[in-house]
Amino acid sequence: MKLTTVSSLDEIAEADWNALVDSDNPFIQYDFLHALEKHDCLDPWGWQSNHIAVYQDDTLVGASPAYIKTNSYGEFVFDWAWADAYQRNNIDYYPKLVIAVPFTPAYGKRLLTRNGSDEASIRELLIRGTGAIAEKQNLSSAHWLFCTKYEQAELANANMLLRSDIQFHWHNNHYENFDHFLSCLNSKKRKNIRQERNKVLNAGIKVSLIPGDELNEEQWHTLYDFYRITFMKKSGTPTLSLEFFQAMRHRLLAIMAHHENRTVAGAICFTGDNTLYGRHWGCYQNYHSLHFEVCYYAGIQYCIEHNLQRFEPGAQGEHKLARGFMPTRTYSAHWIQHEGFREAIGQHLNHEANAIDDYYQQLMASQPYRCE
Repeated sequence: MKLTTVSSLDEIAEADWNALVDSDNPFIQYDFLHALEKHDCLDPWGWQSNHIAVYQDDTLVGASPAYIKTNSYGEFVFDWAWADAYQRNNIDYYPKLVIAVPFTPAYGKRLLTRNGSDEASIRELLIRGTGAIAEKQNLSSAHWLFCTKYEQAELANANMLLRSDIQFHWHNNHYENFDHFLSCLNSKKRKNIRQERNKVLNAGIKVSLIPGDELNEEQWHTLYDFYRITFMKKSGTPTLSLEFFQAMRHRLLAIMAHHENRTVAGAICFTGDNTLYGRHWGCYQNYHSLHFEVCYYAGIQYCIEHNLQRFEPGAQGEHKLARGFMPTRTYSAHWIQHEGFREAIGQHLNHEANAIDDYYQQLMASQPYRCE
């Protein structure tokens, strides 16, 4: 087997890449990653494609989506303190290597393998090869972000530093409808959700869910405006282009809120075979509880009606717990070239892991579902 790197997915056939990936996760598929490259979402913001590929003869049997980074924006596994410590010691932290999906805090496979191949050997080669590539290219570190729990265990066996965090995901427990879902919550949480939904309804706001393939030109520009507004309100930068979202229309679901014949808010979601992913939200005007309706409740109802098994509404947000989303661990692994910093970061991560464990137990003790 031969391991190499490619600077663009144009160098790999779409069918060959997709033969390695799970169809439920839209973010790891060729069209999503290629659209990021094609529609100017990467290079202007410090992401340089450096994908790792494994070939057996002329067949692609393994790969990892990888990028050389000159900053830590758009990763959602925060290492700013590490970069600051490097800088204070006059050592370069950037560039580094990130094995991840840009701007996307959704877990999924990072060690991609073709079914029927020697998958264990390919994953081992991807892990070893990534470290060798980072050394050869004089990169400070390599980071597998939002990998699977199984992959993290394999990375641990290769002596990578481990890290975890908490997100909040909703799981479909064979719910027949939204009221059935509510009936499984404790009375306080059930009452609160009903009140929030009624506030939106009583304000005369109507919510519509529109597949990306059905959006007209005006709706596309309005939806993109909502995406941009949220970043501008927070002094951030909207890194994804309208053309990127339109290229992904077949996986996109728009949730739009209308008041007095005007669209006032919207959310961008992506759909997998069994999972709904909430990604971006924006509004022209604030309405009581509208964010919860558009970003959470409409998505839960969509999952129930379309028999999707999971709803991942995005990173962070402890307030999601009271609305039926359960704490879920996310995983990453890290290779640090500098021996001294590798030891210091490892000690930091051990302390952090204890704090995350305590936090997870506290969240589980506060879960919104009725005890059976």
